Amino acid sequence: MPQMHLDTTRITWLHTPALNVRTAARRIGILLFDGFWLLGPGTVVEMFQSANELADTRSGEDPPYEVQFLSMEGGNVASSSSARIWTDRIDTRFGSGFDVLFIAGGYGAHAAARDERLLNWLRAVQSRTRAIETIGEGRLVLEAAGPTEHDGMMGRYPAAAAGEAAFSAADDRNDCARSALMFIKRDLGAELARSVADRVMPGMAATWVPLPAEGGTLSVAEKIRAAARWMEANCDRPVSVADAAQVAAMSERNFLRRFKHEMQVTPSDYLLQVRLRIACNFLTETELPVDKIARRSGTGNGDRLAKIFRKRMALSPTEYRARSRAATEA
Repeated sequence: MPQMHLDTTRITWLHTPALNVRTAARRIGILLFDGFWLLGPGTVVEMFQSANELADTRSGEDPPYEVQFLSMEGGNVASSSSARIWTDRIDTRFGSGFDVLFIAGGYGAHAAARDERLLNWLRAVQSRTRAIETIGEGRLVLEAAGPTEHDGMMGRYPAAAAGEAAFSAADDRNDCARSALMFIKRDLGAELARSVADRVMPGMAATWVPLPAEGGTLSVAEKIRAAARWMEANCDRPVSVADAAQVAAMSERNFLRRFKHEMQVTPSDYLLQVRLRIACNFLTETELPVDKIARRSGTGNGDRLAKIFRKRMALSPTEYRARSRAATEA
């Protein structure tokens, strides 16, 4: 079977002896299982590699990111296309956590979701990891480990399963790219993230990393509206106040104050309203299960969406669907 040995001088992709590994400022882990979808993790690595190449790193300094492929036992892991990637074995070396850990699915994820050794490792790493993102069936492993979900703007929401018919390969790749860009933008700024997007996903930079100052100086109201549009476009992903404030080119404190003045609600409430509107549309117009609607609207899972519905609308998603359709028929 073909093997993938990707040579790069900036990122540690392959296993190297510990004494030769340069410790980067930010650690990115990608946990793989047999049968993983190759394009997803490949796009993530391409994003961070491009950020390393475009960052203004002075001579002798480490690049901003170090990316490591991991697996339960280490060694070669076969993708769904039979290409193989060399991985490091999960062990105490990685117990200090990561800046971001991506969990890439595959048929091997189903067994991994029942492996207590892996789940215990993941539980221990979670508290020392800045954020966890999933790709395809990787969500099964994260759910089995029992992640902590946060209310408000920032949360860990599993990506859509790779097998869902409504999602194409392009949709999944976009999902991975946007996840990586979110962290690059936060770490290195919007301009560099935009350059990364231009290189890896041409044509998507303006949508994913808008620069409000383009086309002349914008008023405060225009900046707030631009941030609101950005929140709507990215509502299916975790969104933070810091991200939205950066789109508006404001400090977080000033952004919170001005957003509430312009929009009459806080950024968190505005984002929740957008997600609820999307969920309501799916419930009324499709036959999708509540869990899938929750993922597509950015509200995490069916239980969390039901909790939000009961709190905000005093009924369950299923009840809303039935009432809405009855009203339409009447």
